[in-house]
Amino acid sequence: MAKYLSGFLGVLLVAAVVIGGNCVYTVDETKQVVLTQFGEPIGGPITKAGLYFKLPVIQTANYFEKRILPWDGDPNQIPTLDKRYIWVDTMARWRIVDPLKFMQSMGNESAALGRLDDIVDSAARDAISNANLVEAIRDSNRLVEKYEQGGDKDEDIFLDVGETGLEKIKIGREELMKSIQKQASLIAPRYGIELIDVRIKRINYVQEVQKKVYERMISERKRAAEKYRSEGQGKKAEIEGQMTKELQDIRSQAYKAAQELMGEADAEAIKIYADAYNKDPGFYSFLKTMDTYKKTIDKDTTLILSTDNDFYQYLKSLEVEALP
Repeated sequence: MAKYLSGFLGVLLVAAVVIGGNCVYTVDETKQVVLTQFGEPIGGPITKAGLYFKLPVIQTANYFEKRILPWDGDPNQIPTLDKRYIWVDTMARWRIVDPLKFMQSMGNESAALGRLDDIVDSAARDAISNANLVEAIRDSNRLVEKYEQGGDKDEDIFLDVGETGLEKIKIGREELMKSIQKQASLIAPRYGIELIDVRIKRINYVQEVQKKVYERMISERKRAAEKYRSEGQGKKAEIEGQMTKELQDIRSQAYKAAQELMGEADAEAIKIYADAYNKDPGFYSFLKTMDTYKKTIDKDTTLILSTDNDFYQYLKSLEVEALP
C-alpha cells in the first residue's frame, strides 16, 4: 500500500511541476508577447520585460521580436520615365510596433517578409517609373554646376560631364528613396509594422542595354584619352621648343665667352711676341726663321733659291762658315 501511495505522490509532484511551469512565462528585453486563450487574444500586448503568469494549458504566450529586423528584396526590372529598363535591388529595415495587430494580420515574420515584398516593391516601381534614370543614379548637381562654371579641368570626371552632357536632377536618389519609404509607410501600419528605412542597394541596366552602355563608356574614355594625348603632344612640342631656344642661348653665350677668351689669349700672345721682338729683333728674326726651316725643310727637301732671297740669308752664312 505504501508503495502505491509513494508512486501516486510522485505523479502528483510531476504534474504540479508541469502545471506550475505552464503558469509562468518570462519576457526579455528583445521580445514582446501576445497572450491567447484557445487561439483568441486576451488583454493587450506585453512589451515590458519581466516575469508573468497565465492559466496553464488553455492560455499561450506568443512571442514577437521587438528589435529592428532586415528585409532584402529581389531585384526587379523597372522602366524609368525616359524608357530605360533597369534592375532595381532594394532593402529595408522594419520592426513590429503593434504585436496584436501583427499577429492577427500576419501571424509570423515569414508572412510579414512576403507582404513587405509586395509593399516595398510596389512603392519602388511607382517612384522609379515616374522619374528619369539620372534621378535614381545621382544625388547631386555638383559636377554639372562645376562644368557650367568652368571647374577644374584636371579632374577626370569633368570631361565626362562635358562630353556626355549630364542633365540636372530635380530630386535625386536620396529623395527618391524617401519617397519610396513614405509611400510604403502608408500601408505598413495596417499590419502592425513600422517601416524605418528603405534603401536602393543596387541599380543596373538590363542585359540588352548593358552592351550599348559599355560601348558608349568605352567610346567616351577613348575620346578622353585622345584629348589628353593631344594636349600632351602640344605640351611636348612646347617644352621641346623652349628647350631648343634655351640650348641655342647657352651655345651662343658659350661661343661668345670662348671667342672672348681666345681674343684675349691672342692679344696676350701678340703682346708677348711684340715684347720679345722689341728686346732683340735680330734674335727674334733668327728664331722665327729657324722655326720656318724646321717646318719646311728636311733631309729630302731640295731648295732652289736666289742669293738675294731672305729665306737664304742664314743658310748662306752657314755655308760661308763651313768653308775651310
